[in-house]
Amino acid sequence: MKTSTMNPCRYELRFQPLVPEGEVFAFPCDAEGHVDLDGLSDRDRGEYLYARAVIGREVAMPAVRQSGH
Repeated sequence: MKTSTMNPCRYELRFQPLVPEGEVFAFPCDAEGHVDLDGLSDRDRGEYLYARAVIGREVAMPAVRQSGH
């Protein structure tokens, strides 16, 4: 699972893979699912933008979850 290295947060925006061997992407966010792009590292920002670009092909629509669950 790819998880951002940004400071710990109570919520994460999680992109589940559409295939069993696919990658999970998770990024810190607020309760509404807003990700602070400026707070992400360059690598994490690239992975976030990639995950958004492949919704419906490689990953499902993201869901907001409490972190650590």
